[in-house]
Amino acid sequence: MHVPDGFINAPTSAVTGVVAAGAIAVSLRGARRELDERTAPLAGLVAAFIFAVQMLNFPVAAGTSGHLLGGALAAILVGPFTGVLCVSVVLLMQGILFADGGLTALGVNIADMAIVTTVVAYAVFRGLVKVLPRTRRSVTVASFVAALLSVPAAAVAFTFVYWIGGTTDVAIGKVATAMVGVHVLIGVGEAAITALTVGAVIAVRPDLVYGARGLRQRLKLRVNGALVDVPAAEGARTAPVAARTSRGTLWATGLVTSLVLAGFVSFYASASPDGLEKVAADQGIDRKTEKHASSDSPLADYGVKDVTDAQLSGGLAGVIGVGVTAVAGSTVFWVVRRRRAADVSPTAAENV
Repeated sequence: MHVPDGFINAPTSAVTGVVAAGAIAVSLRGARRELDERTAPLAGLVAAFIFAVQMLNFPVAAGTSGHLLGGALAAILVGPFTGVLCVSVVLLMQGILFADGGLTALGVNIADMAIVTTVVAYAVFRGLVKVLPRTRRSVTVASFVAALLSVPAAAVAFTFVYWIGGTTDVAIGKVATAMVGVHVLIGVGEAAITALTVGAVIAVRPDLVYGARGLRQRLKLRVNGALVDVPAAEGARTAPVAARTSRGTLWATGLVTSLVLAGFVSFYASASPDGLEKVAADQGIDRKTEKHASSDSPLADYGVKDVTDAQLSGGLAGVIGVGVTAVAGSTVFWVVRRRRAADVSPTAAENV
């Protein structure tokens, strides 16, 4: 759903840019409360992982593909404010280095893919975990539903922005129907990827998942060689879910997985146009598409310039993208974490 230059007129793009800048400013402040010694190291990895998985377009229907947006995944793993920053870093890297998503449309893309998806997904997720049992399975189920709904929500948001500032005269009802229809299907893929990833992290380090904080497990007793739950009358006797691997191991595993996905698996991704591209071509939205300002980038279109082998070119671009995104994201979150540490100074602590 990367909006290119030319889809949205200049005034509307400028307004969405201001909205996006304001949301990022608020998120930078909010992320100070979310980023601690547990989530800060994970946040940069989440950004790199989202970049990698976004290269894996999967087929949906009628010659159309989709890819992860990532707002739900980021919000649940590291928090909603940090999630907005994660996806924004990815979009910035994609727009500048890979000519993916227009630079004049950067505000539109951040508002749509980073803000709307994160806010909708986390609101749905929090509502579900409040009514579901506080278990790993419930968190995974809530992640699935939240991610599923976040994608058509982003499609509706794009349709609204296009209704206000679209550069072609297209019946907005047809745009809305086409956008929501295809992105409901894409949302199923988004939900599956999000639930699998959240479930995998919860299985080994539930304490690192922002959305699973407070997740506890009932103490078990061994009776006749079998483990059984402590009776409900003793429900107060619960314990935090134990970690099964170190943070370093998790980080290394996540980084290697991201590199493999972007550097190798991405070559086998669907070559069909994604949801927005398909709708734009079918409805005539793309008639005034402009050349990307970074179209001459050495990494434009996810390939390395002058590398003739397509698989090697795409793989190298993917690996570079994961590395740059990991460094950029980790730097941003390290700075935010330092600001949090400065806020909680000894003087401030004494005044509490």
